[in-house]
Amino acid sequence: MNDKKSKVRERNSSKDLTQNDNLEKVIRIDRVNKVVKGGKRLAFRAFVITGDKKGNVGYGIGKSREVPVAIKQGIDKSNKSFKRVNIVSGTLPHIVEGRFASTRVIIKPAKPGTGVIAGGAVRIILEAAGIKDVVAKAIGSRNVINMTKAVFNGLSQLKDLKTEELKRGKKLPVYVKKENGEDK
Repeated sequence: MNDKKSKVRERNSSKDLTQNDNLEKVIRIDRVNKVVKGGKRLAFRAFVITGDKKGNVGYGIGKSREVPVAIKQGIDKSNKSFKRVNIVSGTLPHIVEGRFASTRVIIKPAKPGTGVIAGGAVRIILEAAGIKDVVAKAIGSRNVINMTKAVFNGLSQLKDLKTEELKRGKKLPVYVKKENGEDK
């Protein structure tokens, strides 16, 4: 009996080693019904967010008649929909406002040490992207999927700091930590 437990542990530990380093979070699992001729057909919808904490983040929705299959589909779709996020010293280069349907999400850069001040799915998305210091506020509908799409709309508006400085010909103010540990 002890041999079986050790084999299971070995299998699980090798699975962890081969898996990529992405953060995968199941945000919500819903039971959905499809009305067909014979009655109602039950299925599950899994909403998943993945990120590598290095500036790439994505979301996916998987539907299946079984929960684990729906989660796997959501993770696969999420990994395929990765978007690159411009991060400067653990925060955003400027303020952005994302919109989707009746949802607005305002995301602001913050000084080092502030942390991620956001709620619900917005917090998970920003942490999965690797943003360490940011303040976000959701306005309007708090539907998780709409909030996620609004956040991705806002993050897609982020400009690259270096190209903007070259275009404008001056240094832009961003909270950057100096070499000796002081805030700039």
